[in-house]
Amino acid sequence: MASRFRFVIAALLFCAGLINYMDRAALSVVAPKVAHDLNLPPHALGEVFSSFFFGYALFCFIGGFLADRFGPRRVYAWAMAVWSLFCGLTAAVTGFLSLLFVRIVFGIGEGPMCAVTNKTVCNWFPRHETASMIGTTFAGQPLGTAIAGPLVGFAAIALGWRWSFLIIAVLGFLWLAAWLLIMRDTPLEHPKVSAAERAYIAESRASHVPVEGKGGGLGRALFRPTTFAVAAGLFAANYVIYFFLSWLPSYFVSAQHFSFAAMSLITSLPWIGGAVGYAMGGVVSDAILKRSGNGLIARKAVAMGGLGVAAASVLVIAFVHTQALAVALVTLAITFLMASPQANWALTQELVEPDKVGAVSGFAHFLSNFSGMIAPAVTGFAIEYGGGYTASFLITGLVGIAGVIAMLVMVPNAPPQTLTVPLRPLVSGGD
Repeated sequence: MASRFRFVIAALLFCAGLINYMDRAALSVVAPKVAHDLNLPPHALGEVFSSFFFGYALFCFIGGFLADRFGPRRVYAWAMAVWSLFCGLTAAVTGFLSLLFVRIVFGIGEGPMCAVTNKTVCNWFPRHETASMIGTTFAGQPLGTAIAGPLVGFAAIALGWRWSFLIIAVLGFLWLAAWLLIMRDTPLEHPKVSAAERAYIAESRASHVPVEGKGGGLGRALFRPTTFAVAAGLFAANYVIYFFLSWLPSYFVSAQHFSFAAMSLITSLPWIGGAVGYAMGGVVSDAILKRSGNGLIARKAVAMGGLGVAAASVLVIAFVHTQALAVALVTLAITFLMASPQANWALTQELVEPDKVGAVSGFAHFLSNFSGMIAPAVTGFAIEYGGGYTASFLITGLVGIAGVIAMLVMVPNAPPQTLTVPLRPLVSGGD
C-alpha cells in the first residue's frame, strides 16, 4: 500500500482551521445577545471586533518567523493553547473593557495559524500539491464558521452565550493533545513516514527554483515588491472576509429580519460554500500549474478571479431586499472569495526559498490584517451613521475591486518553468 502519512498532517491542519474559525466566529454569532447583556452600541461592538486584529496581525509575522526558526510543531502548539484559553475566558467578561482585553490576547494566540499552516504544507507536501493542500486544510476555516452558527447559536439559546465559549475552548485543548502526539516538523523526523514518501516530497521541492532566486537575507525577502503584492491581494480578500465574519449574523437579524434561531442556521450556508471554494480553488490552481508550468500565473489567476466575483456579488447585495436573494448572493460571494487567499498563500512558495516561507507569508499576512482592524469598525460606523448596511456593502465591494486591480498590476507574470513531478508510484518503504 502506498505511503500517504502526509495526509494525516493535513487532517490535523484542517481540524485546527475548523476550531480556529469556530472560536473566532463565536462572538459574531452571539453578538446580538452580548450587545444586549453588556449594553454595547454598534460602534462599540465594531471596536471589539477590530481589537482582535491588533494582537492577531503582529503575531501573523512573529508566528511565521518562529516557525521558520523553531519549527511549526512547537509554534502551533503554543498558539492553540493561548487562543483556546482566551476563548474560554470570554465567558467571564463583564463589560466593554474586559471583552476588549480578552479579544486582543485571543488574537495574539490565533495570529500564527495561517503562516504556520503554510510553513507546514511547505515542509510536508510536494510543490504540485501545494495549492490543493492549502485549499483543503484551510477549508476547515469557513466550515468552522458554518458549524459555529448552529452550535454556538443553539448552545447560547439552551445554556446562555457564555457556555458556548467554554464548549469550543475544550475542543481546542483536545486538538492540542493530538497535535503534540502526532506531529513532527518534517517528514524526515517522523518514524511513520516511509523512505519512498520522503523522497517523493524532497524531489518535487528540489526541482523548484524560487522566482526571486536563492540567497540574501530575510530583510531583503520581506521588502521585495512581490511580498507587498501578496499582501495587497490578501488585504482586499481579508477585508471582505472580516466584514462577513464580524457582521453577517447581525446583518441577517437586523436588515433581513431573520429570527435569532433562523439566523443560527442560515449563517452556516455561505460558509459551507466557502469551504468548497477554498478546496476547489486549490485544485484549479494546481491544475493550471501542471498544465502551464507557470506557478505565478496559476496562483494569480485564481486569486484575482475569486476575489473579482466576490466583490461584484457584494456590490449587488447592497441593493437587495429579499431574504432568499440576499442569502444566495452572500453564499456566492463567500464561495468565490475563499478561493483567493489560498492562492496568495501558495504564491509565497513560488516566490521565496522554503526556509523563508513562514516569515515572508507571515509578514504579508501581518500587513494584510490591517484590514481586520479597519473593516469591522468602519462597518459599525457605516451602519450607525451612514444609513445602514447599504453603505457598508458598497465600501466592502469597492475594496475587493481595488484588490483585483492591485494584483493585476503588482504581481508579475514570470516565464514558465519546467515543473518536475515525480511520476514513479509510491511504494511502502523503510525508514
